[in-house]
Amino acid sequence: MITGKNYIGSKISAEGNVKYTTTNPKLNTENEWIFTEASEAEVDAAATLAAEAFEVYKNKTDAERALFLRQIAIEIEDLGQQLINAYTTESGLPEGRAMGERGRTIGQLNAFASLLEQGDWVQATLDLADPNRTPAPKPDLRKMQIAMGPVAVFGASNFPFAFSTAGGDTASALAAGCPVIVKSHPMHAATGELVALAIIKAAQKTGMPEGVFSNLNSKGITVGEQLVKHAAIKGVGFTGSIKAGKALCKIAANREEPIPVYAEMGSINPVVLLPEALKASGESWAQKYAASINMGAGQFCTNPGLILGIASTELDNFGKHLASGIDEQAASCMLHPNIHSAYETSKQKMLDAPETEVLAVKLATYGANDGKPTLVKVSGEAFLENKDLHTEVFGPFSMLVACDSQTQLVEVLNQLEGQLTGSLIGDSSEVTKYSKVIDALRSRVGRILFNGVPTGVEVCSAMHHGGPFPASSDSKFTSVGNDAIYRWVRPVSYQDWPQEILPAALQDDNPLGILRKVNGVYTKA
Repeated sequence: MITGKNYIGSKISAEGNVKYTTTNPKLNTENEWIFTEASEAEVDAAATLAAEAFEVYKNKTDAERALFLRQIAIEIEDLGQQLINAYTTESGLPEGRAMGERGRTIGQLNAFASLLEQGDWVQATLDLADPNRTPAPKPDLRKMQIAMGPVAVFGASNFPFAFSTAGGDTASALAAGCPVIVKSHPMHAATGELVALAIIKAAQKTGMPEGVFSNLNSKGITVGEQLVKHAAIKGVGFTGSIKAGKALCKIAANREEPIPVYAEMGSINPVVLLPEALKASGESWAQKYAASINMGAGQFCTNPGLILGIASTELDNFGKHLASGIDEQAASCMLHPNIHSAYETSKQKMLDAPETEVLAVKLATYGANDGKPTLVKVSGEAFLENKDLHTEVFGPFSMLVACDSQTQLVEVLNQLEGQLTGSLIGDSSEVTKYSKVIDALRSRVGRILFNGVPTGVEVCSAMHHGGPFPASSDSKFTSVGNDAIYRWVRPVSYQDWPQEILPAALQDDNPLGILRKVNGVYTKA
């Protein structure tokens, strides 16, 4: 049963007067659910309750928090077809995508549970005392990571499960010991409410404190601003536009107590095509990239929006094969009429630019909000001169840039803003000739691929999903994989503390049996 109300911990509340609905972009109609915008009092109540919950939740053992995360996964699974139906109704995405994304979300929760059960994540470091050191004795110092406090998480439009209510930000923050308040995304508020109920149910079943999780509805920006400004909030997770991400960063920085905002924002994910690879398998790569550009109606944050190469007959042929591949792609429904409209506007600006040559525009569609895959081409010189061509077009769009030399290719890469990914398509025998290209590409990205497509983000410890600004607000941190937990913790050193009152992770006999760094050596002893 979807109430359309706000959840302050486990309590249902609806003080606000502003009402709104979600949209079925496939049918281009409003859905039946009516949601209530959270009031300022509800925001304050949720934040205050989260601060109270933190005093209890931060002291829960890793094993207890792991049980909580695993129970959330169970409760989400138990929602069954009701949840899948809400997802497809509000997003226009197909059922197969919903099932896959639900599986990824459940997998993330269980992965963080496993991380907690292993215990090494606290990065326990011990430098033992040396009372005989001269000229001064060495103190006993022991360091570990601890939770920072309540976290505000903003649901993302393009991943209603994996980057939203119980997505990576929420899972990693709860794993770290931080209560979470989700500002539900207005495009999939019903989906978010069902997942929020699963989290609350799991919290109750595993004995977590009231207020460890809350879900607030909001169509506008006021609730998000109030959350980020609230003194109880100690960190923010965000996935969305550069404009919104920068605004949240500014609000957080201007607080009396500034707090970190971990924002994943814009990226056009450059792809570099080397000559020998184009000669050997240009047509094959064109087909792979045509599918990647249109995957999920181009609404992935790792969508390959920029393809770079050195002008040649082979690059021209690649462009023709890529255009043909795009023409063969079926247009897919985009997430919302507003997103479709923004795509059409941004795409048209690129089509109207005097420097661009249109290689492909899919014309046939079946629904009002279908995104038409599009490919344009420009010269390297034009791309360097017109910064507007560097702008992300969110949707199934890509730009092929023909550079006149390796030198110009390096110049283009150096002028790009920070990106989530960069891809190199090349023959292993030619890579050494393009070391400057590789260095330039690596300097702009958080993940660099060799002979692959960037769409698809593996959830594992070695993944880095972030990059230099504006791909993310802090390139040192990832929003995907186990290391995402380190956004929500801070290190604390204990000096000369008695054994019996040290945290278990720092005690001499290592009762948790975790890997620790002792006097510079990693050991479980």
